[in-house]
Amino acid sequence: MKKIFLSIIAALGLVAGAAHASGGSMPLDQAPNKINDQGALQNGAKLFVNYCIGCHSAAYMRYNRLTDIGLTEAQIKDNLLFTTDKIGETMKSAIDSKQAKEWFGANPPDLTVIARSRAGLGGTGSDYLYTFLRTFYRDETKATGWNNLVFPSVGMPHALWQLQGERRPIFEAHESHGKTTQVFKGWEQTAAGTMTPLQYDEAVGDLVGYLQWMGEPIQNTRVRIGVWVLIFLAFTTVLAWKLNASFWKDVK
Repeated sequence: MKKIFLSIIAALGLVAGAAHASGGSMPLDQAPNKINDQGALQNGAKLFVNYCIGCHSAAYMRYNRLTDIGLTEAQIKDNLLFTTDKIGETMKSAIDSKQAKEWFGANPPDLTVIARSRAGLGGTGSDYLYTFLRTFYRDETKATGWNNLVFPSVGMPHALWQLQGERRPIFEAHESHGKTTQVFKGWEQTAAGTMTPLQYDEAVGDLVGYLQWMGEPIQNTRVRIGVWVLIFLAFTTVLAWKLNASFWKDVK
């Protein structure tokens, strides 16, 4: 419980830092809702273990929980166990914490509840992550060689750059009340990736969907149960109303 409490506190601190860094100047794109798409969630899990878990842990998620999204234990063992050989282990990163702090300035945050912790920054947590992962650009003035429109001066490099390629943001000067500001207008692709822009957006949508699911694996079951509970309550309400009317019909 102490570890979970400390993780929540750290996440809240990172949220505050992210909100301050973004300053609310970059509008968030709406993330596609893939929480009920098992194929998308499976692809998101594959992207997570291939591109994220090298630095980021998901210390409160066990590999065998991936059976909830339609994967068999054999598929998990053969394709997703990169940091352990036990399917019952949690999804911990193998990165050394001291080295991570030297490289990035801080330890990469745990991603188990990242989608939930990023809510309230101008959209849902999924919207934030979806926009964040699609707005990296080359910036040689930064230690990692990368910057981000949603989180300026972020210490994280662009882990998915080989898929997306390299882009340059285009800004336009805008004067208002005697002040000149730079307004983002679009992107210029400077180097192609292995995916087209549409394919990359789909892949990021899958990854974000998985991060959203990982934050609360039981949420689909909770929603289904909630619907049946509401139907049951509606039925019992009607039944109780009919019984009450029948009981008092002869009373004057």
